[in-house]
Amino acid sequence: MRAFTAAASLFAALSFPTPVLSQAPAASAAAPAATGSAPAAVAPAAAAPAAKPAAANGEKPLDNPYGIEALWKGSDIVARTVLVILGIMSAGSWYILVTKLLEQNKMQRHARTVDNKFWQATTVTEGAGSLEKNSAYRFIAESGAAATRDHGGLKAHIPMNDWIPMSVTAAVDRVHASMQKGLAFLATVGSTSPFVGLFGTVWGIYHALTAIGISGQASIDKVAGPVGEALIMTAIGLAVAIPAVLAYNWLARRNKAVMDEVREFSDELNAVILGSNGKAA
Repeated sequence: MRAFTAAASLFAALSFPTPVLSQAPAASAAAPAATGSAPAAVAPAAAAPAAKPAAANGEKPLDNPYGIEALWKGSDIVARTVLVILGIMSAGSWYILVTKLLEQNKMQRHARTVDNKFWQATTVTEGAGSLEKNSAYRFIAESGAAATRDHGGLKAHIPMNDWIPMSVTAAVDRVHASMQKGLAFLATVGSTSPFVGLFGTVWGIYHALTAIGISGQASIDKVAGPVGEALIMTAIGLAVAIPAVLAYNWLARRNKAVMDEVREFSDELNAVILGSNGKAA
């Protein structure tokens, strides 16, 4: 009986550590698993720099995806043609505004020269020679003086009182036509550029409807671009038209003041030549 009890105790002692030994490999296996999970946790952080070359190789995003730069890059040939036409209209309007202002200022300066030099001369030819070569007043004075010498042949049948005013008036009309150059362009730009911009607006709305039809949904990202294009076209058309209209009205009013001085000079010149029977020429 004692031998049986001792054998049972020895068997229990030998079999008790077995679960501990059997859990050790599991624990040791869990440790590598935990250790191996650490690189997996770090993997996303290590993979983040790999995305940088892709962003670096791509184009830099625009600050305003719906601005004029985006409109030019994303528009088709029709929209670009409208923008080019509006650009030409705007550049031409500003060029004419500047050149006509310089021309009118020159005419006003020549008018002051006439008062100081021309009427102090003894003859029309002498007075015309005292004026600048490109002066409209010199051209009118020389035309009046030449009319007195060119009153022969068939022209001799025209009375001198009619022939001299005809020649002086023809010279004034040529000056007036020269002063009117460019104003027709301003009037054309002022009246047509809003409709050119409106055409771009219609084209942009057409693109918006096309985008909606293709996508099957009226989402803001599908509509914002074409509608923004339409609004920009309208704004550019108005920005071209308004300065052109204002410049036309301003230049036309200044032209009238300049031509009033020219006509006053021509009337006085005509009176001098006729009063002297052509001898003052």
